[in-house]
Amino acid sequence: MKHFKKLIMATGLAGASFAAGQAAAFELGVVAFQMSAETQARCANTVGAEAEKLGWDTQVLNSNGSLETHASQLDNLILKGVDGLILCMSKPVQFDGQFLAAKDAEIPVITISSGASPHTLFDVTPNEYIMAAEAAIYLLGTIDFEGKILAQRFESNTGARIRGTILDAVLVENPQVEIVGEHSMARTKSWQDDVRNGMSALILQNGGNFDGVWASFDGQALIIDDLLKESGLAKGDVSLVSIDGGQEVFRRIKDPESMMTATVSIPFEDMAAQAVEMMNAIAVDGTAKEDLVPGPYLFIPATLVDNSNVDDFLQ
Repeated sequence: MKHFKKLIMATGLAGASFAAGQAAAFELGVVAFQMSAETQARCANTVGAEAEKLGWDTQVLNSNGSLETHASQLDNLILKGVDGLILCMSKPVQFDGQFLAAKDAEIPVITISSGASPHTLFDVTPNEYIMAAEAAIYLLGTIDFEGKILAQRFESNTGARIRGTILDAVLVENPQVEIVGEHSMARTKSWQDDVRNGMSALILQNGGNFDGVWASFDGQALIIDDLLKESGLAKGDVSLVSIDGGQEVFRRIKDPESMMTATVSIPFEDMAAQAVEMMNAIAVDGTAKEDLVPGPYLFIPATLVDNSNVDDFLQ
């Protein structure tokens, strides 16, 4: 593993003596898959800011939801020979080749909310299973564990897929609650249009025939909230629960005109700061990864936010 840049050597003109210059700054590559999603922008920008506090040279890239762009950006950073990579909401399965290339080049890789890979150090993430259970059970509680719901899924992201899997497990044990319509987000580059088109059709088809809506992440929920209001529903008519957190979601939980009921708030800034701190400890200070993180995940706690505690999160 590379710990330092090559020393810049200065050769004296008067004789054979030379002096070593200061080590060059640690060079960090930061790539977010889709920064039009607020959570990914928060993640990548915080990584960049925390790295700059250490005096590192940092390049923050946005793949704009394109698999091809993400692959190309990773390839270029690996070819450039950066000292480390921190990736926000990447996709280890799709980019296994790039992750392996980074490992072979002795470039340490830490991911955030991406899922584990045998070629990376670890993934900084909340416990998706715990968060998913909290969100699902909270939604069912708002409808007294009986009624009909709509679901907005996202299968190509590991965390979002786990959330949907846990929702299904909760529903198995609560057969009085039925999913009467669901949409799975397929596109990543134009994901907002995908969600808007899919959910507007479901809301129209099931007008007045559902009690709650589950969304796999808050970006989807914000779009759904707008659609519910456009359909003539008012706060209290249905429950809308999701996961991620952020100031816009918190404002809507507080807003008497919004359907947004609760979210499980992920501390993305804390996760990003932890990723930089761990990269510094491992890649610069030489601390063994196993002494810091015993497995493939570094878990960061998340908090359920609803009207009872939203004032604590609003800025």
